[in-house]
Amino acid sequence: MAILSILVFAGLAFGLGLLRAPSGRRTALLVLSAASVYLLQPATPLRYAGFWFPTLSIILTVLVGLIVRPREAPWRQAFAAAGMLAAVVVAVGLLHFLLPPGWLASLRPPAWGALVAAIAVPALAVALLRGRPESARWLAAIVVLLLVGIFVVLKSESLSVGVSSAWRQLSGQSTDLASPIDLTWLGFSYLAFRLLHVLLDWRAGRLPALGLGEMATYALFFPALSAGPIDRAERFVEDLRRAPAITPDDAREAGRRILLGLVKKFVVADSLAMIVLQPLGAERVTAGGWLWMMLYAFSFQLYFDFSGYTDVAIGTARLVGIRLPENFRRPYLQPNLTAFWNSWHMTLTDWFRAYVFNPLIRYLRSRPRPWPAPAAIFVGQLGLMVLIGLWHGISWSFVIWGAWHGLGLFIQNRWSAWTRTVGSRISSQPWAAPLLGAGGVLLTFHFVTLGWVWFTLPDPAQAAQVLGRLFGG
Repeated sequence: MAILSILVFAGLAFGLGLLRAPSGRRTALLVLSAASVYLLQPATPLRYAGFWFPTLSIILTVLVGLIVRPREAPWRQAFAAAGMLAAVVVAVGLLHFLLPPGWLASLRPPAWGALVAAIAVPALAVALLRGRPESARWLAAIVVLLLVGIFVVLKSESLSVGVSSAWRQLSGQSTDLASPIDLTWLGFSYLAFRLLHVLLDWRAGRLPALGLGEMATYALFFPALSAGPIDRAERFVEDLRRAPAITPDDAREAGRRILLGLVKKFVVADSLAMIVLQPLGAERVTAGGWLWMMLYAFSFQLYFDFSGYTDVAIGTARLVGIRLPENFRRPYLQPNLTAFWNSWHMTLTDWFRAYVFNPLIRYLRSRPRPWPAPAAIFVGQLGLMVLIGLWHGISWSFVIWGAWHGLGLFIQNRWSAWTRTVGSRISSQPWAAPLLGAGGVLLTFHFVTLGWVWFTLPDPAQAAQVLGRLFGG
């Protein structure tokens, strides 16, 4: 998001926070969140994609909201929320024709027949769920597979090019220009994780009662739409239901957080971006000292960029009474790799821990012939981190980056278990705690920083060469 967009949405959030009527504030928040899906969608060369991607985000959200809607809840509430979301979709389509040429050009809608057909999908879901409530479970399974399938396509370069080429052919565009960056779908990764969280918790019987309006506001919440954090539905809705009008303390804290985020992103991170390690620079620079400087710059640029956006999201949400969870907590000052991942992109790590690592460990340890704890931990940590790597993109570089951290976590886990007795005796010495703490911070920071080589260089062979040159090879 650009500075102007951030300031505009912060101003809108401040205006919502001033509303005294809680129901009016919740309604306005739902409408603004749905509209922001369109307004924040980046332009894409694919014809109509700038309109269809946001519309599909809303359709998927409505489908999930209808699936998890409590059976005893009156349908009129769901109809009201669905009507407001449909009105946003239609309004965006009409604006394209009412505004001067060039305004909202990227949101050009398709033929109205296709738009009506898209709105009919949730309507068919309503008819199905009203007539056969038991169909919700298999419909939920279909949506889970659909979300995962879309995610795989968006994160795979070859599949993205194939879909782009097919899209271009259908819309009469040149297929020779198909590119993976054509499929730029704003915030889909975060939307998918929120929707999967809701569906998986609903199937497990852990999800509290959510109305469609509450569910849609949670999934499409505009401060966290593009860069997280990934809040939990039950915590978010608790804030949504009780959020009072903004107080002066809330406004000051929100302003401080937004300003901090802007400085992190647009002053520090953007300045560091000019000297970070990247493929072209890695080819031209051979001196180890310069490579280290570029790698350090990338390490801090990534942190300040991502945590800056998180600060903006948390501050903007505070203006409307929502306290989003923290996503970064001094990660580069942590004494070991486990503590680092408990402090870096924490909501993503918590999501994977809850829905991948913990279930996998329980399965391996509860089999008729249980796996030994070290073997189960090894498979769990390696699988967890490889999946987190693939979340960033389906490529060998991200697989290696994930394996780098998975192996690092396992080695640290086993080392900690082996040295627990000896370490307690050493750490009791007055000189030991500061020394061990500083050593742990330096070791963890450099392990993570060296791992970024695999993250930022898409060619594993080039990444291996850079790692060799960093150490004089």
